[in-house]
Amino acid sequence: MSEPFNYFNYFTEIEEHFQRVRGTSLFLLSPLDWALIETWKNSEVPLEAVLRGIDTAFEKWRSKKVKTQAVNSLAYCAQAVLSEAQRMAAAPGQPGSKPAESPFPEADIRNFLEANARQLRATEVQDFGTIAEQLESLVANLPELFNDLEQLEQRLTALHGKMIATARARQNEEEAFEARRQLDGYLRPYRSKMTAPQLAMLEAQFLERQVLEQSKLPHLSLFYLR
Repeated sequence: MSEPFNYFNYFTEIEEHFQRVRGTSLFLLSPLDWALIETWKNSEVPLEAVLRGIDTAFEKWRSKKVKTQAVNSLAYCAQAVLSEAQRMAAAPGQPGSKPAESPFPEADIRNFLEANARQLRATEVQDFGTIAEQLESLVANLPELFNDLEQLEQRLTALHGKMIATARARQNEEEAFEARRQLDGYLRPYRSKMTAPQLAMLEAQFLERQVLEQSKLPHLSLFYLR
């Protein structure tokens, strides 16, 4: 995509839009839904493409004379989102998602990084403690990094990758099996509606989120700062 991608309220915008279009503000997104949003973010799908795709999917669903089931997952909208992203990419003159500038105060970022460091130290795992030290180093340099949130996010992405690799190495066979079982249950209704690359990315992201939850580890990205 041509636009800089630091739209840090990406998750909240999509969650609220899906709830609004579905007409159920108390509807909770599933682990699969959050993993799907993560794949869109990582693929730099513009926020506008996701919101339009959701609208298109619901318009088609509401136009059906016979509705066999309610729309209970963002996965129902995946193909419409992909089509909208491709349409926007083919029209480079069309405006996409605008980058956010200082979307939250420096103090909020500091609190977020410090809380993540404390959570990592609470695991009492040496490798996670090392990552906590690196987060604390970012806190010490935050006055400078605050002026370049893209660089800060890149550093957090690198630390997140190290954290995930360590967590996976510590995951036992039963935990890995249970994560796969849950994934298959969530995906079964939607496999025929997604391409193989879409499924592969979604599966990888879902399993990553599951290992974080099992290990009680934080999401380090600023996209999770609400």
